Parts: sequence; C-alpha cells; structure tokens
Amino acid sequence: MDSTKFRSELVSYLLLIAGSALFAIGDVMFVNPYNLAPGGTYGLSNVLNTLWPWKISLYAICMDIPLLLIGTWILGPRFGVKTVISTILIFLFTFLLESTYGYAPLIHDGEILNEEISDALVAINQQGGYFMPDYILNTIVAGLIYGVAIGLIFKAGATSGGSDIISMILHKYTKISLGTLVLIVDSCITLTTLVAFGDIRLPIYSIIVIYIESKVIDLVVEGTKSYKTVFIITNEIEEVRDYILNDLHRGGTCFAGTGLYQGAERKMIYVSLDRADLVKLKASIHHLDPMAFVNVIDSTEILGLGFKALPKGDE
Repeated sequence: MDSTKFRSELVSYLLLIAGSALFAIGDVMFVNPYNLAPGGTYGLSNVLNTLWPWKISLYAICMDIPLLLIGTWILGPRFGVKTVISTILIFLFTFLLESTYGYAPLIHDGEILNEEISDALVAINQQGGYFMPDYILNTIVAGLIYGVAIGLIFKAGATSGGSDIISMILHKYTKISLGTLVLIVDSCITLTTLVAFGDIRLPIYSIIVIYIESKVIDLVVEGTKSYKTVFIITNEIEEVRDYILNDLHRGGTCFAGTGLYQGAERKMIYVSLDRADLVKLKASIHHLDPMAFVNVIDSTEILGLGFKALPKGDE
C-alpha cells in the first residue's frame, strides 16, 4: 500500500472512530434522557431501555447483528468492513458511556429533588432524580450531534446499517423507493414514543431531530460549497463562450439544438459554476445578449477537473 492510500485509509478510520463516539454521546446524553427515538435501532433501543431497563447498547447490538446477517443473506455482501466496524464501535462507545456516565441529561433547566412534583412538569431521570426539561435546545443539539456523527461515518465510507437494512430488504420485494421506505421505517420507530409514553411531543421532537440531522449530514458530506449548473441559449454564442473561457476560466460544452416554435437551429452552452461565478456570468450575459435564455439548476455535487476530485476506487 502506497503512502497516499495509507494516509487516506488512516483518515477514514479516524473519521469512523470520531463519528461513532459522537453518535454514542448524542444518544446517551441528549436523546435517551428525553425519551426520544429519532429512527434506527438505537431509537427503538431508547424506548425499550426506558420501558424495561437494560443497556441501550445491548438492545441495539441484539438487533444490529441479526440485521447485518439477514441483510447479507438476502441482499448479498454489500455491507463493507467499515460498516461492521462502525456497528461495533458505536456499541462499544455507547456501552462505555452508559456504564460510566449513566443517562443524566446534559441540557436541562435545573434538577428537582421533590419527588412529589407532578410528572407532567418534569422529565424522569433513570438514575432516580428529576429535571426540568428544555426540549427545544436539547432537540437542536441532538440533531446537530447526530448529523455530524453520521456525516463523519458516511465520509469514512461506512453506512449506518441498522433499520436501513430493513428498508433495503423491503425495497427488494416491494419496489417502493428506498427513500420512502427509510422514512416509513423511521417514522414507525419514532411513533413508538407516543405508544410507549403517551406524549405527542416526543414523536414531534424526534422528527425535528431527524430533520436537523439530515441537513447537517449533507453539510458534513458535501461541504458548504454551492454549485450551479447553467444552460444558456443565446444568439451571441461566441461572446458568451469567450467570457466563460477567458474571464471565468471555466470549461463547458456547446450543444446544437432546434427550437420548437420556428424550427430554427440554436446553440446551447452547458457550464457548471460556483455561486460567485454565476453572479458574474448573469451580469455579463445581460450585456452580451439581453434576449438570452438562461436556466440555472442547483447541483448537490460536481466531480472532475476544477471541482471536487473523483473518488478513488479500491485497488
């Protein structure tokens, strides 16, 4: 293995370790004390842990290992070594944290020692105390931590496994889109908080955690760079071409097409830009050809020369 590949693998495993540790922190310190269940096997484990006290990690690993085995049997060996390692690391970090720290919330509005205070006003700490909950702040922080954690795991080349495997299996036999099935499975897990605890706020806050988590995952995996794909139909094709090449220092592709209305042959430029270059391009086109037609499309990811490097395959 050459030094470049070794460094790349080292970084990916460091990301895997950091993501797994953060996931355990988010679950034990933020999600579990508030009886939330933002999807996945650990979400369901939080509910089971509160109803029938047993370690979250033990509940989760008892579901994750059979799911990995069943998924490999039904779907084939699509779950890589890093996914297995991630499953084990999350289990170990969660087990260690709940064994040493417990389940006390990190965010709250103060502890309450009077056990006669109504349960409607306080949340119950599994270690025997009471605390005044701060649902909004805790939900936001939980979503941020979960998002960074899973984002790092994804960047390391692993997957979350768990309930996602159920969605993949259902997708194979139902042909419903995988995204829809993931939403259905996670929603069912989220709704277990309503069934178990009878509090409508819990599934709502859990869904908010999932939403924040998904946005942060995109931010961690894709970064903050915003790219645009632009299609330009203009009669001043050479002038626009020269501006893109010489002023913006970008490449592009020119297509020939036929207009639907008059059947006239037209040329169209396809180019990908960042947000700053797009502003310059639109201002330039306004002067070069005020009658030009410009279609701008958001691009979540652009790979290749001048943008993000293409990922290297396993050698």
